Amino acid sequence: MSLFKARDWWSTVLGEKEEFDQGCLCLADVDNTGNGQDKVIVGSFMGYLRIFNPHPVKTGDGAQAEDLLLEVHLRDPILQVEVGKFVSGTEMLHLAVLHSRKLCVYSVSGSLGNVEHGTQYQIKLMYEHNLQRTACNMTYGSFGGVKGRDLICIQSMDGMLMVFEQESYAFGRFLPGSLLPGPLAYSSRTDSFITVSSCRQVESYKYQVLAFATDADKRQETEQQKLGSGKRLVVDWTLNIGEQALDICIVSFNQSASSVFVLGERNFFCLKDSGQIRFMKKLDCSPSCFLPYCSVSEGTINTLIGNHSNMLHVYQDVTLKWATQLPHIPVAVRVGCLHDLKGVIVTLSDDGHLQCSYLGTDPSLFQAPKVESRELNYDELDIELKELQKIIKDVNKSQGVWPMTEREDDLKVSAMVSPNFDSVSVGVFADFQRQSTDVEVGADLVPSVTVKVTLQNRVTLQKIRLSVYVQPPLVLTCDQFTFEFMAPEMTRTVGFSVYLKGSCLPPELEGNAVVSYSRPTGIPRVSQCKFRLPLKLICLPGQPSKTASHKLTIDTNKSPVSLLSLFPGFANQSEDDQVNVMGFRFLGGSRVTLLASKTSQRYRIQSEQFEDIWLITNELIIRLQEYFEKQGIKDFACSFSGSMPLQEYFELIDHHFELRINGEKLEELLSERAVQFRAIQRRLLTRFKDKTPAPLQHLDTLLDGTYKQVIALADAVEENQDNLFQSFTRLKSATHLVILLIGLWQKLSTDQIAILEAAFLPLQQDTQELGWEETVDAAISHLLKTCLSKSSKEQALNLSSQLSIPKDTSRLKKHITLLCDRLAKGGRLCLSTDAAAPQTMVMPGGCATIPESDLEERSVEHDSSELFTNHKHLIVESPMPEVSPLQGVSE
Repeated sequence: MSLFKARDWWSTVLGEKEEFDQGCLCLADVDNTGNGQDKVIVGSFMGYLRIFNPHPVKTGDGAQAEDLLLEVHLRDPILQVEVGKFVSGTEMLHLAVLHSRKLCVYSVSGSLGNVEHGTQYQIKLMYEHNLQRTACNMTYGSFGGVKGRDLICIQSMDGMLMVFEQESYAFGRFLPGSLLPGPLAYSSRTDSFITVSSCRQVESYKYQVLAFATDADKRQETEQQKLGSGKRLVVDWTLNIGEQALDICIVSFNQSASSVFVLGERNFFCLKDSGQIRFMKKLDCSPSCFLPYCSVSEGTINTLIGNHSNMLHVYQDVTLKWATQLPHIPVAVRVGCLHDLKGVIVTLSDDGHLQCSYLGTDPSLFQAPKVESRELNYDELDIELKELQKIIKDVNKSQGVWPMTEREDDLKVSAMVSPNFDSVSVGVFADFQRQSTDVEVGADLVPSVTVKVTLQNRVTLQKIRLSVYVQPPLVLTCDQFTFEFMAPEMTRTVGFSVYLKGSCLPPELEGNAVVSYSRPTGIPRVSQCKFRLPLKLICLPGQPSKTASHKLTIDTNKSPVSLLSLFPGFANQSEDDQVNVMGFRFLGGSRVTLLASKTSQRYRIQSEQFEDIWLITNELIIRLQEYFEKQGIKDFACSFSGSMPLQEYFELIDHHFELRINGEKLEELLSERAVQFRAIQRRLLTRFKDKTPAPLQHLDTLLDGTYKQVIALADAVEENQDNLFQSFTRLKSATHLVILLIGLWQKLSTDQIAILEAAFLPLQQDTQELGWEETVDAAISHLLKTCLSKSSKEQALNLSSQLSIPKDTSRLKKHITLLCDRLAKGGRLCLSTDAAAPQTMVMPGGCATIPESDLEERSVEHDSSELFTNHKHLIVESPMPEVSPLQGVSE
């Protein structure tokens, strides 16, 4: 309950299912009693005219039967009711009722009854005007300065002002440029009509200009007006308020000045009678009606504004003086004197709630009851508290904070990859030719494999959508599916094929199936299932290579396993005796060789391309782990003790960044040529439209040359985008390999490797607006300033809030080198709040401290260049004996 409620003095509900608007309410002494008491006149769109004289016995009483003085059905909808001196020969007040096609003026009188029923009221039609145009609203006043009588001006729906001098029709004028009618008011001080046009302008028209303008029997200019016999209708002044107006009121506090108040959709304005803004106020809520009135006691003008939040605000100029709550949304508000009570606020809603109220507060009389005092047994409360804490602890131990099993059992998702290729491949014959190798792959039939995803629901589910994603350039025959499980315990299976499209290799062979659905309660849920594609989808058996530019050695703690048992589908039939060497040939043309030592528990992977080593290395580690798990061995582990191949990694970063810079330059150049092309087109068009032909001055030749440049640049941009996509794919493969080697090198946990992957692989797609370099640099800088920081001074440094393409990659490469250096000296990755505190790193023997300044950072960069040197044959650093790759390890 609001404290500032409108105090209900008298109220009633008018009729049933009747509609009302802002012109349907009027307060006046319509029966000419002369005692200063107003009557409430209400007209409805259903044609009912009612006149009330409220006089409740006590405050808040409803309407009594004697309060309704008159109720008559006029059949036609009532648009507006006004009271004024509308009948000639008398200054008595009469009632004007505006219908859509008729204006009626009535006299209201009461005759004293001879019995206890009291005074009886009736209305008498004095005159009426049938309208040729549909009416919208009306206003009245002493037009032209007449004394002792009021004239009526009606605005039609098509923007025509019709002036009536009481019983006779005077003239009609069309407002210039009128499209839709707006609110209309008359200013007696300036003798002008003020309205708001559909152009959202407040416009003022002098009555004298309207009277002497050309007659508006039709909207077109007549021949007399063309010849100058008539006078053109000219607006006195205009003011653009920028919004549509709901109502206009004119208030004159004294004879020297008057104010024009305009209620807009979001603001209300106070204007001088010359059209200048006196002040304006922006409203917080959408208004529904307003009423400016003079405050005699304070000598100011107050404004009542009702809004669609059931509130009535009282403003003094632009200052909010009072706010009160109404039981309905008012569409019309008036202030009058009722039953010797001055300043009664009368409001009317669109559904017929009529209320007379006054301002005040409604204090709450509720008092909280006293609580019965009773003695507390603290020993019992302690025992109960311990039992509840034990129950909470047991629940947290058994199933965690959220009951995950119940949520996941609503829908089970499983994926199965076919072990064999499709009988009819959905792939295409592609001629893959790689410029970086001498191997030429002929017309290879790209294989495809079928993946089946099975959904099984426990309850009825709706809006089920399955989305499947694989790493490009792998593509799917279909990646979106929709289902409807109208009954529980249903099973649906969908199948799709996966194949390689393009000459580069995917960075991962893992796919993801994500299902979004809504539970019966309407709560959205997401379930996912990951699946792994076979290596043979992108790789074929190949001949081992004797020479390679890039080599890696992976150490294990178990005896080497035969490569034939690890990769049974890639065994070369002609080399059955070579169980410790195996060759792979990717569909793109590159080759990778895998060697296994019989004595030193090591595996060597070598290739001409650094990024191609990743897939075979990852597949080797996964298959080794699966092999030893089947043997029941749980302590199997891999490690890496060689030098980190950062130089090869940096070359891929530089190549990718160079393509981004080239793409930016090409797009800028293409934009310039396109602007030039349009400029030449405009000049040629001007020449062709000229009535006197002029020489083209080789503009056609220039247009043709510019067109060829635009086409060539567009092709270059498209080619650069393709190269950038392939470079980004290779960069992601190399990034996966670097993360794997760092994890094996420093024996990082799964959570720490996940942090590295989030920092190095934040993007699925690379764009000019947000690229890989600036995103990874920001992530690595954050790690160096948080969990890998060495002092509070580094933590105080703030990162830039806006990412933009860098000038070069030197900063990124320095940060990657520094990250490896700090991990080598004992730093550990974490995302907890404890990472904000400076860490005490456990330094290996003989390790230098981490630098405290940029100068020391440069020295670390110099020292780390020796630690992470570029060895084309990284195997030289390991103690593995030098043997021929094809002869195996025989010692």
